[in-house]
Amino acid sequence: MSSTPKVALTVAGSDSGGGAGLAADLRTFCALGVFGTLVVTAVTAQNTVGVRDFLAMTPSMVAAQLDAVLSDMPVRAAKTGMLATSGIVKLLASRGAAGKLPPLVIDPVLVSSSGKPMFPCDDVAGAYRGLFAHAAVVTPNLPEAALLTGRQLGDLDAMEEAARELHALGPQLVIVKGGRRRGAEAVDVAFDGRCVTLLRAPWIDTANVHGTGCTFSAAIAANLALGLEPLEAAFEAKQFVTRAILGGSQWHLGAGHGPLDQLGAAAAQARTG
Repeated sequence: MSSTPKVALTVAGSDSGGGAGLAADLRTFCALGVFGTLVVTAVTAQNTVGVRDFLAMTPSMVAAQLDAVLSDMPVRAAKTGMLATSGIVKLLASRGAAGKLPPLVIDPVLVSSSGKPMFPCDDVAGAYRGLFAHAAVVTPNLPEAALLTGRQLGDLDAMEEAARELHALGPQLVIVKGGRRRGAEAVDVAFDGRCVTLLRAPWIDTANVHGTGCTFSAAIAANLALGLEPLEAAFEAKQFVTRAILGGSQWHLGAGHGPLDQLGAAAAQARTG
């Protein structure tokens, strides 16, 4: 008889193509042996080519979902993805300020992989400022970090400066993801207030990277739920994402950026571990 699993929560939008958002998060939780719960923030019409439309939930509906889950389930870590409106961001920030959120991983989904803005708010940094203060980990990609800091992030030094600036807003750990910079390696820059750490993995030449950010942040949250510290959780998540990208690298699903193989990544780890 198996033991009761640890529980994680995703607060994110749907992806009708199944590659990102809640679908990617729940597959990642499952692959890492964590029971997944969810709060829906938006319903999107999207596929591997791009986002066509979305409908945001009201803050009150998001609050009702949060209350339903957190009042009943022993959630040990949570992650956010697409939050859709400043009202939802402010709701989560108020819950964090009141100490009513589990350890939180924030994936600030502000720009889609096709370059379309995913957050209809002019003051993006201001909307997120209050929420970052209550985060265990924040994981912006290059366009998101540039939008949040107003910096051009062309090299590792600039990524480090952005990580330091975002860390000053209050999270324990900031990881500026560099997977969009082609090279021999995919390098992320992490800063915990004391040390800069580079998370490195081999570059995988594939177009199938839809849901990479969701998978990374969900894997960090799953690892936090399993008891790892933030930086250790990030190291493990980086390896998991690399296996998931590799596993789906030869798939032919859709006309655009295809999905990752999260479940295959867990199987690959089991074979080699």
